[in-house]
Amino acid sequence: MRWTLLFLLGAGAAAAGDLGPRPVFPEVGMAEVELGRLLFYDPVISGNRNISCGTCHHPTLGTSDGMSLSVGEGGVGLGPDRVLDPRDLPEERLPRNAPGLWNLGATEFTVMFHDGRLEEAADQPDGIRTPLGADMIRGFDTVLSAQAMFPVLSGDEMAGHYSENDVSQSVRLSNLTGDTGAWVRIADRVAEIPEYREMFDAVLGAGAPIRFTDIANVIADFITFEWRADESPFDTAMAGGPPLSEGAERGRMLFYGEAGCSACHAGWFQTDHGFHAIAMPQLGPGKAARFEAHSRDEGRIRVTGDPADAYRFRTPSLRNVTLTASYGHDGAYASLEGVVRHHLDPVASLRAYDRSQVVLHELPGAEDWTIMDAPDEVARIADANELEPLALSDGQVDDILAFLEALTDREAAEGRLGVPDTVPSGLPVDR
Repeated sequence: MRWTLLFLLGAGAAAAGDLGPRPVFPEVGMAEVELGRLLFYDPVISGNRNISCGTCHHPTLGTSDGMSLSVGEGGVGLGPDRVLDPRDLPEERLPRNAPGLWNLGATEFTVMFHDGRLEEAADQPDGIRTPLGADMIRGFDTVLSAQAMFPVLSGDEMAGHYSENDVSQSVRLSNLTGDTGAWVRIADRVAEIPEYREMFDAVLGAGAPIRFTDIANVIADFITFEWRADESPFDTAMAGGPPLSEGAERGRMLFYGEAGCSACHAGWFQTDHGFHAIAMPQLGPGKAARFEAHSRDEGRIRVTGDPADAYRFRTPSLRNVTLTASYGHDGAYASLEGVVRHHLDPVASLRAYDRSQVVLHELPGAEDWTIMDAPDEVARIADANELEPLALSDGQVDDILAFLEALTDREAAEGRLGVPDTVPSGLPVDR
């Protein structure tokens, strides 16, 4: 279906200015924020001590990495300038695009990852459903802090390859939560560094054990503080300040009106936090269990098992979207205009997809286009599409792009604390 009915039911009110309650951000302490900042940029929490959270979520690249699909382990450098280490090539690319981190600390963000495999759930430990289920350790403050637990377990992301280090060995043996599990090994590394020990004493109490949940909680506090982006021209205009430019205002009316964008990109942060299938082209290794041999990425269905969720992915917030290329769950579109135009006729766009627009590092042996070369799978992606074609003129597309630009909080993009010059481990900081 197209979103006309949803527009008639509610988006018209949004076009007139009713976006619902303003976002709520939890209070965070500056001692926790400062500690989380250092840990976010410190490679010590990766298996080989060579990759930090900031490697794939760097402020100079919009809190993403400027790539369609990232290279984590086996690479050196940042974003498009990252190069592969020929002595330790990645086993494969990371399967999904590194998303931006804007506003993830707001209380309305209760679902994480492109497929929502980590989400608030009252019937689960700590009120959070995770891929580990009942085996998940306790002690998370929020879903955002729980999210920080998982990149360190991915061999190609941060853990390292088999037998390279104690963390990767624990991961490959599925020893995650025990006394010699991967998370304990990382926490012990941090606890052995005097400056971190002192800073955690100030946060947890003198001599309190440092668990990886404590590390994840302060990293989440840092993300909440550092990348809050809710002072854009759009926010100012909605609060009665200077109006948007003429083009951006026309784009806003289209976005919340005729174009129907707000049926999914709703509210103050332009997301319904739901999951939708829009025939996004599929590239890269796909998302498969270790016993599976395919390059598909079927999205939400891998979490819920519901056939209706096939090829559905989480609706991203559009805050600071101009800074976070590439776009789509696998970064299929390098430009914002490209992905906007995809929405106008997703199936036609899928079938006419220009592969030259992706931003990928050369990886020997990578089979990046297995799915796009498989007509049956392309047909399944197309059949799941929820959007009907919509005719917009080039001028109207330009106006929507002007509105999306008006969602950019430039002050937030410059950073509040910024990248530290050094970190307590003494390891190099990606800059």
